[in-house]
Amino acid sequence: MNRRPSHEPSRHFPQPRRLWDDATRHAPSLGCPTCLERDRCGGVHTDAGVLDCRDLCSCRDKTKCDMVCRFNPRTFVARMREVEGLGFETAPRAVANGVPPLPAIVPFVDHRYGRAATLDEPAVAISLYELVNLATGKPHVASRADLAARFLIPEGAAIVVSGVDKDGPIERWWELKDRPAILAALRALGVTLVTTPNYSVLTDVPRTDNLHAMKRILLAWTEMAGAGLPAALHVNGRTQHDYARWAELIADRPEIEILAFEFATGCGRGERIDWHIAQLCALADRVGRPLALVIRGGGRKLDVLRRHFSNVTLVETEAFSRTIRRRRAHLTESGRLKWVKFPTPEGAPIDDLLAHNVALVRASYETSRPALRLRPPTRRIRRAAHRDGEPIQPGLLRQLHLPSEARGVAPEPQGVVAAAKS
Repeated sequence: MNRRPSHEPSRHFPQPRRLWDDATRHAPSLGCPTCLERDRCGGVHTDAGVLDCRDLCSCRDKTKCDMVCRFNPRTFVARMREVEGLGFETAPRAVANGVPPLPAIVPFVDHRYGRAATLDEPAVAISLYELVNLATGKPHVASRADLAARFLIPEGAAIVVSGVDKDGPIERWWELKDRPAILAALRALGVTLVTTPNYSVLTDVPRTDNLHAMKRILLAWTEMAGAGLPAALHVNGRTQHDYARWAELIADRPEIEILAFEFATGCGRGERIDWHIAQLCALADRVGRPLALVIRGGGRKLDVLRRHFSNVTLVETEAFSRTIRRRRAHLTESGRLKWVKFPTPEGAPIDDLLAHNVALVRASYETSRPALRLRPPTRRIRRAAHRDGEPIQPGLLRQLHLPSEARGVAPEPQGVVAAAKS
C-alpha cells in the first residue's frame, strides 16, 4: 500500500458523507465550545466521531502541513497575514456595479480546438484562466476582436468570465502580483460579468482552512468590484453557520448584488445538493433584497432557486464537453435529454455538432416536463442469516427505519426548501 506524503492528511474516511455538517442531525463536537474561532466557525456537527476539527489534521509531519492549520504555526501566521485575519469585517468596501441582463442559459466555451466557425450565441461563458496567462500574469488578448478570435465567438456577445476551476489555476490566480492591472484589462475588454474563484471549502480539513478560503473569496470579489467589473460573489460554505455569515455580510453590504455557486462537484452529489439548495434559498430570504445568482451545474434545481432569487443564470458546460467527446443530444418524447455517440471524420470541424447540442440543451431546460408519476416502492424482503432461512419480518423493518425518518425532519422549517431525497 502506498503511503501518503508527510504533508498530506493520513487519516482516511471511507464514508465521506460522515463528514457532512448538519446541525439539525448532529450535536456539536465536544471540543468546539473552547475553540478560539467558535463564533466565526459555529462548531462542527458531523457523524465522523472527531473531538473537534483539529482531529482532521492528521499529517504525519505537521511542520510540513500545507493547510491553514495551527499545528504549523509559522505557515499559519503567514496565511493569516495575507488575508488580514479570518473576519469578513476587515475586507474593504466596494461600489455597486449593477446587475447586467443575462439569458437563463449561457453556454460555456473552453477553447476553439476542432472548430472553424463562430458559435452564433448572444451570450457566452469562458474561463478566467483561459483568458489570462497564469505564467506571465498578462491577458491572452488585447482587444475584443482578439477575444472573439481566440474562442470563435461573436465579437458583440455578452461575456461571462467564470472563476470556477480546479485548485491549481485558482491558487495560481491568488499568487499573481498584479491582479489590479489584469482586472483593468478585463474591464477594457467589455466583460459583462466575472465570477470569483471558488476557493475550496473542504470537509476533511480543519475549519481554519475553510474560513481562510472564504475570506480569500471575499477579497477576490472586492478586487473585481473595485476594478469596476460586475462581479458575482462565490458563496462556498461547509456548514449552516457559514451560510449565515455570508447572509449577514451580504445584508450589510448592498454593493453585493450577484452571487455565484458551483454544483458540478461535491456540492451537487446525491442528497447533499438539496442541503446546499436549502441553504442558498434561506440565505436569499435572510438578505431581504433582490439578488441575482449564477450557477454551474445543478440545472435540475433551477425552478427552486428562481423562487428565491430575482434572476438565475446557468453557465451550461455539458453541451461543450459532450461535443468534444463526439456526443449528440436529442430529446425524448417526455422531454428528457439523451446523448448518443456521433463519430465525425478525422479533421472535420465540430461546429454544427456544437451548435446543435447548445440549442438542444437549452430546449431541454425550456421544455415544460410533465409531472412524474410516482410508483410505490418495491418491497424487497431479505433472508435472515440464521439456519432456518426465515425472512425478516416486514413490520420489524418498518420500526427500524422510523428513527432515521424522524431525523430527516428539520426542527425549524422556516426558510428551508423542501426537497425529495435522492
